[in-house]
Amino acid sequence: MIFFFVISCSSIPSNTSNSCSIFSEKYLWYKHSKKVEQLWGTPIHIQLAIIKMESDFDWLAKPARKKIFKIIPFKRPSSSFGYSQAVKGTWEQYKKETENKLASRARFKDSVDFIGWYTNKSKKILRIPLNDAFKQYVAYHEGWGNYKDYKKNQKVIYLAKKVKKQADTYKVQLAECKRSLNKKKFIIF
Repeated sequence: MIFFFVISCSSIPSNTSNSCSIFSEKYLWYKHSKKVEQLWGTPIHIQLAIIKMESDFDWLAKPARKKIFKIIPFKRPSSSFGYSQAVKGTWEQYKKETENKLASRARFKDSVDFIGWYTNKSKKILRIPLNDAFKQYVAYHEGWGNYKDYKKNQKVIYLAKKVKKQADTYKVQLAECKRSLNKKKFIIF
């Protein structure tokens, strides 16, 4: 019974390109994302766009392993994991600063809270507006220390443009379904 509950709570939504579809399948995710928007100021559409780019909503996502001689699996290039693809060090900093000691990178609720915390720090440290999906993603991907050199990295610019485009799409979609999402107060299992 527990196994099926865990699987149903952590499955990937069928249409990760549509925010209304995501939230119609995973209504609690909307509640968590809305709470993050209220707490940290990070818009829901930007939270979703970062997760879409980082893990495509796969709770167990990890970077591909490097290979020796192109066939033997070796180390992973980073410790990124979960919805937010947060690395261990930054995740530990988040847990310490938010006093959320039980946070898990494989839990959507914690992952969006992490994104809210991170983007809020990017606003304070780098003066990036919370509604600037492009620059917020660059800071998210590159880290606060490497942000200033992003213009030399065409791959990051390309990815950040994709995140901005996806965030814009999610924003339009949310405008259509946010009212009905806000009306739902009870969840029937």
